[in-house]
Amino acid sequence: MNRPPLEVADIVRCAGQPFIERSRKWINGQHQKVLLAITRCRTAALGGHRDQCSDCGHTAISYNSCRNRHCPRCQGNARQRWLLARERELLPTRYVHVVFTLPRELAPLALQNKRVIYNLLFHTSAATLLEIARNPRHLGAEIGFFSVLHTWDQRLQHHPHVHCVLAAGGLLPNHSRWIFSRRSFLPVKVLGRVFRGKFVAGLKTAFETGTLQFHGHFLPLAEPRAFASWLRVLFRHEWVVYSKRPFGGPEHVLRYLGAYTHRVAISNSRLVALSEGNVTFRWRDSAHGNKKRSMTLAVEEFLRRFLLHLLPRGFMRIRNFGFLANRRRAKLLPLCFRLLQQSDQPAAGTNSPSPIPTHSRWNCPLCGGTMQLVERLSAAQLLLRSPPHLSRSTA
Repeated sequence: MNRPPLEVADIVRCAGQPFIERSRKWINGQHQKVLLAITRCRTAALGGHRDQCSDCGHTAISYNSCRNRHCPRCQGNARQRWLLARERELLPTRYVHVVFTLPRELAPLALQNKRVIYNLLFHTSAATLLEIARNPRHLGAEIGFFSVLHTWDQRLQHHPHVHCVLAAGGLLPNHSRWIFSRRSFLPVKVLGRVFRGKFVAGLKTAFETGTLQFHGHFLPLAEPRAFASWLRVLFRHEWVVYSKRPFGGPEHVLRYLGAYTHRVAISNSRLVALSEGNVTFRWRDSAHGNKKRSMTLAVEEFLRRFLLHLLPRGFMRIRNFGFLANRRRAKLLPLCFRLLQQSDQPAAGTNSPSPIPTHSRWNCPLCGGTMQLVERLSAAQLLLRSPPHLSRSTA
């Protein structure tokens, strides 16, 4: 797999240390750990391994990856493994994509309380979907879905939102039948208002239990009256919930999900240039027909925006709810398959989904055969060897 001409690692190597020195007031150990991992990823510093082609015998040395979830280089294999694990769980029906977005007034508070606010975003968006779907006026069924947290927009600004992908239907409360959704599925205005109410109630509880922290210009909100007044502002406008039209069955879903599950703030393929202390990257302008544009930022501003999106240690950015919840999936998912097969309505995409390729991503550059690991190498051993071929595999 060929390297892109510019990577986040190149930017960190070029300006990372001066950036750290000038950012001592706010940068912490996790920030520095991630930057170090990105610069060491697939270099001799992490060791490597020697691979040999099973067909022609050609050998090559590969460097190990850092496996940090914030590293743009390390998400491809994680995404592939996740999709393979989910392939058998996709139901032969249509799917819907719903996005819950926090208003911009909450974004600064979320940066000061990432674990609390992001957990609340997961739980309240999921509770909203489950509650509205159970209502007989809308669907009257128990649904199942997974949610993925994103904290950025195309310009790397802080923009917390959750992508939810769910089957367009669900189980009757007594689990006797599968209910197919109406054309509109779940009303977004109702979803937005219920989501707003649940989230603000969750903020009140977090404040009362002392789990919210306030710093900088948010410090006055630590006083109860000021916080209550600030909360009332959040009810002055509608909260945004976006729902795409239902799309095809499993053969489409697998390709669709890959764009949302293991993204980092920016992929290396979007980077254009690093010149004279500035970084240029491509972004998609959704407000003007998804037109592709270029943006140039100072290196320090680019790195600052990138670090905004680091998640708390151990924080799960993909979660399952409803009949896909971890404790219920083993029992209810097979039931969903049986009920869909017994239903008299044709399900979308009943053909078997196209299998995800499982071949090694590290193929022989001479004959295309599979490269197999034959020797692990330490960092010290690699210092005595020549650099690996430009086409390098991940560890």
